Amino acid sequence: MIGSAVAKYKEIALQTSSPGEILLALYEGLFRFLTGAKHCLESGHRAKGAELISKSHAIISELLLALDYNQSPELCGRLASVYDFCLSRLTEANLKGDPEKLAEVIRVLTPLREAWKIAVPKAAAEQSQGKSIG
Repeated sequence: MIGSAVAKYKEIALQTSSPGEILLALYEGLFRFLTGAKHCLESGHRAKGAELISKSHAIISELLLALDYNQSPELCGRLASVYDFCLSRLTEANLKGDPEKLAEVIRVLTPLREAWKIAVPKAAAEQSQGKSIG
């Protein structure tokens, strides 16, 4: 019963979240999975590590698919290159059981996560100011 209530809450939260809030939530989940997978590989729990790598791969694949080249082709091209690099490192980490490949992904994506943490609230504030003025 509690599980279904939590699932319903998450569904409503997702439906009422802005694209920026969803992006931030994806990055938070991604980093949770990446650090968990790295810890699992370091401690010899390869099966659980592989599961978390798979979840990380799915999130990055979705981020890649969600890029809107009509809005900013140059930025999307750069992000696509970063995401492609990360996907290849995740595949290597999974095949070789190499936690250092996961550390590379974490290092590469950390500046992006930090930038989104600043940009998303700023854009939301600017948008709400624009609505209140107009």
